[in-house]
Amino acid sequence: MSLAEHFLELRKRLLISAIAIMVGLVAGWFLKMYVWDVLRRPIKDIEESTGRLAAINYGDVTSAFDLQVQIALFIAVIIASPVWLYQIWAFFAPGLTKREKLYTVGFFGSAIPLFLAGIYAGWLVFPNIVRLLISFAPAEDPALLTARSYLDLAFKLMLAVGIGFVMPVFIVLLNFIGVFSAKSIIKSWRVAILAIILFAGITTPAADLVSMFLLAVPMILLYFIAALIAYIHDRRHEKRMTEEFAEYDL
Repeated sequence: MSLAEHFLELRKRLLISAIAIMVGLVAGWFLKMYVWDVLRRPIKDIEESTGRLAAINYGDVTSAFDLQVQIALFIAVIIASPVWLYQIWAFFAPGLTKREKLYTVGFFGSAIPLFLAGIYAGWLVFPNIVRLLISFAPAEDPALLTARSYLDLAFKLMLAVGIGFVMPVFIVLLNFIGVFSAKSIIKSWRVAILAIILFAGITTPAADLVSMFLLAVPMILLYFIAALIAYIHDRRHEKRMTEEFAEYDL
């Protein structure tokens, strides 16, 4: 393909991705208030359980509308993720070998559900984090939270956990293309667990051990599953290579 044809192909993939996000935006607009009600539920729980004033504050006239657009767009990106991730793969697919195509298809096939699972995990631990952070404020002081900063905290947490859940898939992919061996992955398990705990500690408040535990345990399990897959792959690769070169043995 010429350079102009590559640009036409890129425009086509971007257009399809944009259409998918726009379709998801329609669904997101209808779901936005449900999502927002769930996200701000910890604030209501704090007010009901402790009796202290806790509320979401909209700083200016357009804040409420901007907030709803951001929520709808976030939902749209998640809903359309299979489409735009496939478009990324389809743009690079013509330059890949048959084996590389199989690897990338497997990568996207497992990365999407893991990313969504990470989003859901972040959703589950978010209320605990909100309750913990607000508990540091004196009980006699009202907890008036800016809607935009509150939403940013929720979205950053869910995206960070979603990306963290996808990391084991990258490890398997790097093993399949020969960058990491299963032996080196298994040998580094202590470093990996430490890195996961640090990631969970950074993502969640250090004092919230429950949320940290809920995030770290699935990621550790995913790491060892990735190591097992890499081990099976390396064993099969060694066996295949042994059979291919058996005729040259003395």
